[in-house]
Amino acid sequence: MLMGCHAVRRGYARVSTADQSLEGQIQALEDVGCTLIFQDKASGAKADRPALASLLETLSPGDAVIVTRIDRLARSTFDLFGIVRRIVDAGASFRSIAEPWADTSTSTGRLMLAVLGGVADVERDLIRTRTSEGRQRARQRGVRLGRPSKLTPAQIGEIRRCLGEGGGLAELAHAHGVSLATISRLRGRRNASLPTAKPGCE
Repeated sequence: MLMGCHAVRRGYARVSTADQSLEGQIQALEDVGCTLIFQDKASGAKADRPALASLLETLSPGDAVIVTRIDRLARSTFDLFGIVRRIVDAGASFRSIAEPWADTSTSTGRLMLAVLGGVADVERDLIRTRTSEGRQRARQRGVRLGRPSKLTPAQIGEIRRCLGEGGGLAELAHAHGVSLATISRLRGRRNASLPTAKPGCE
């Protein structure tokens, strides 16, 4: 797949759904000299894009990564900066055919990368703030955050009853298919000094 130590023009083409055609992007990338073209059929918001991952992992210094438009590579400034940063850190360059200013081999393109970094930092802070505010609003509504419990309310009630009667932690964990830590947390919420074992609740 690689051409020895020679620099390679690598094209990246993406469409969002399987029924869309990559033909137009592939032709445009071949027209500008791309000898390797990586193709994904997936949303730009998806982190799992096998062709993009392969492209980034096999980059060599001097290579060029070319897309027809920036939105083929990423759907947010934060993601775009992260991907372009990886390309540049590998010693390669990035270029968009439709956006001539997006060319990291030029001084304008390098300025663009610096600006992208600043915007990405702002975007990351906004996401963090929105997430924090969303969690706070959820707590105010009484929503429990975190992974859903593996136990039903009835099972929790039964476990607490058995703990109150001295049921063993290991036996209860095994009987309900959960970890010892889960049973221990339920015991801690009920009473920190319960007996360790009693027949009848195994």
